[in-house]
Amino acid sequence: MKLARFGISLSALLLSGWLHAAESGTALKADDIRAEPFRDAKSVAKLVVGDKVNILKQDSGWLQVSSAKGKGWVRMLSIRRGDVRRSGAGAKGVLALTSGRAGTGKVVATTGIRGLTEEELKQAQFNEAEVKLAESYASNKTDAAKFAAQGKLVARPFDYLGAIK
Repeated sequence: MKLARFGISLSALLLSGWLHAAESGTALKADDIRAEPFRDAKSVAKLVVGDKVNILKQDSGWLQVSSAKGKGWVRMLSIRRGDVRRSGAGAKGVLALTSGRAGTGKVVATTGIRGLTEEELKQAQFNEAEVKLAESYASNKTDAAKFAAQGKLVARPFDYLGAIK
């Protein structure tokens, strides 16, 4: 009986892996396919906007993909999951990247960039001491100006992004 349950469990795991591997995606922007999920890893191929990929797995802010150009790792925000024809492109496509838990009331916002897993997010709890510690690092305008002058920092104006429609 245990062997039968093991076989069913193993089959379920293999099937879930196969189903996940079948996820498709499209390159939102030009990016390198890298040998490892690191910014400084060797580039094995280059994607251009619109290239189709198969998403094999995710590791923090990286997706392992296979495409006609090669197999490797690409930054998660460079890939639009699913079929592009179903939704708009551009900023709306980037904003559609979510953890799949939107609206539960348990997670405020996630992008996966910091490498938080769904399990870690479920276990997250408010920590008042850490919030107070973070707030203790705040600086007033005078101290910030002194720091900038000591480091010879120069203000650079820039245009703010408009509202996303």
